[in-house]
Amino acid sequence: MSQSLFSLISGGSTSQEGSEPAEGDWPLRDRPGFLIRRVHQLHVAQFVRECGDFDITPIQYSLLAALADLDQADQSQLAAAIAMDRTTTAGALKRLEARGLVERRTLPTDRRAQFCSPTPEGLALLKRLEAPARAAHTSTIEALSPAEQFLFLQLLQKIVDQADADPEA
Repeated sequence: MSQSLFSLISGGSTSQEGSEPAEGDWPLRDRPGFLIRRVHQLHVAQFVRECGDFDITPIQYSLLAALADLDQADQSQLAAAIAMDRTTTAGALKRLEARGLVERRTLPTDRRAQFCSPTPEGLALLKRLEAPARAAHTSTIEALSPAEQFLFLQLLQKIVDQADADPEA
């Protein structure tokens, strides 16, 4: 017997399918937030294993990938593109700039705005990272069948899309 998420949140447990859980019985392994955080930990560890020789974090990799797609962007646009706060984005950009992977410049029309773009070195690194980063992503969900992987990604995208559509999220 399968339980609804409402049942899980209100005290149910998938670990005891078919039986009524005791009040307050809600193991961590049945909590979506815990499981999502745990999968994130597993992915970061896999990313470090696959991409560690490149001395780049997942956030820095995401910034380089976003910049490659956008060609140039300001810090706010980049923060939105990778769903990260501006302070974390600024720190990661500073480290990428120090390595010569990103350049920042002020626009003559607005001296307050700084636009970032990938350097040729940044684009070259991104190209070398493609295979190991893809391997990290693939291995994160390798326990799932291809159909489950597809469904898992669709469900994650649905959650993110709904949150992105909500201005208060």
